[in-house]
Amino acid sequence: MDNNIQVYSYPSKKKWRNIIKRPARNVDQLTEIVLSIINNVKLYGDVALKTYTKKYDHFNLKCIQVTEEDIDKSNLKISNCLKKSIHIAYENILRFHKEQIHEESKIEVSPGVICWRKSIPIEKIGLYIPGGSAPLLSTILMLGIPSKLAGCEDIVLCTPPNKNGKINPSILYTAKYVGIKKIYKIGGAQAIAAMAYGTESVPSVYKIFGPGNSYVTIAKQIVSQKEIVSIDMPAGPSEIVILTDETANTEYVASDLLSQSEHDPESYIILITISNDYWIKEVKEELKKQFFHLYDRQHIIKKSLENSKIIILSSMEECIDLINQIAPEHLIVNCNNASYWGNKIKNAGSVFLGNYSPVSVGDYASGTNHVLPTYGYAKSYSGISVESFLKKVTFQKISKKGLRNLSNCIDILSSEEGLIAHKKSINIRLKNE
Repeated sequence: MDNNIQVYSYPSKKKWRNIIKRPARNVDQLTEIVLSIINNVKLYGDVALKTYTKKYDHFNLKCIQVTEEDIDKSNLKISNCLKKSIHIAYENILRFHKEQIHEESKIEVSPGVICWRKSIPIEKIGLYIPGGSAPLLSTILMLGIPSKLAGCEDIVLCTPPNKNGKINPSILYTAKYVGIKKIYKIGGAQAIAAMAYGTESVPSVYKIFGPGNSYVTIAKQIVSQKEIVSIDMPAGPSEIVILTDETANTEYVASDLLSQSEHDPESYIILITISNDYWIKEVKEELKKQFFHLYDRQHIIKKSLENSKIIILSSMEECIDLINQIAPEHLIVNCNNASYWGNKIKNAGSVFLGNYSPVSVGDYASGTNHVLPTYGYAKSYSGISVESFLKKVTFQKISKKGLRNLSNCIDILSSEEGLIAHKKSINIRLKNE
């Protein structure tokens, strides 16, 4: 691995914007392809799904839905140690997300006027789980557990098959463990289109969740604009920013940079530090050393690291300011007084504090959710939670006395807006007084 990571030493604030800019996404050509896929699925349903599965997954698909027998057999195809690990992760994620459920009180905002809000689960949801080189069984836990806690009735899961037309047994086992039974062997933009519009085999849903490649991301955005279906959040390649000083362990820092760079050649990797050149040299040496042991994903990591950056600043305050401008998906604060500096973070998907809090633990088993905003959307979006699977409906119950008390206020406000029928809907109820 060539150690050509770009290093920026004490750049002025004027230069920050260009340094931290994410790669521009040229989506015009992809959008045209994805639109064609979506329209064909809308028109031809299952026939289109099978055609695209043959084209992209190289398999002649006969039955789109995974059979109950195949789901049950997954139990025999994975090891007991994997089952135990799934159980541990499940319990931690469940425990953390359970605490997000709160019943709201009824409030008498003024005499005779009672208002409240009720959480109602989204009835039909779709989960997209990438397969390919990294079958993301952990994402089933991250999406399935809060959706079940929210009380979603109808959960559809789509994931691409391998070249033999099979779904990885760890995905099937985890889905069954969470309680998801409707599993479909389709991937890519065609899976998103199927969940948005419905086909003969795949039911349509009201909201679609889950990460994916550029085709999946664009498809989610298109269907959310064209149809009455929403999506979890805008998504992009995995991101990590690490904040360090000279107290950070260089082995750990290098391993954290590598762990996120193996997701995608376009992963967004930045190390921000107040450390000296010698410390940075040690990090680079560690990267080189550890890289050679990651045989299976070296081609991905190499491309990712070519676009990574090390930024040296003069103070921790400057570092925090820069991080809040970046708004990364994952942020590791690995420095002296990590909790103190972590509390100054305003924009990040998830924050990991200290030497022993790698992103990997949050990706799998600490309990927090790993489906997080990328591409700077952490400035305005949160990661997935139980609330992501709920909608809030407000209620009000008003007595005649309460209506009378508010009538003059509403009379004046509606008259000012020129909405006379609003005013009359109040007064007609009070005219005989």
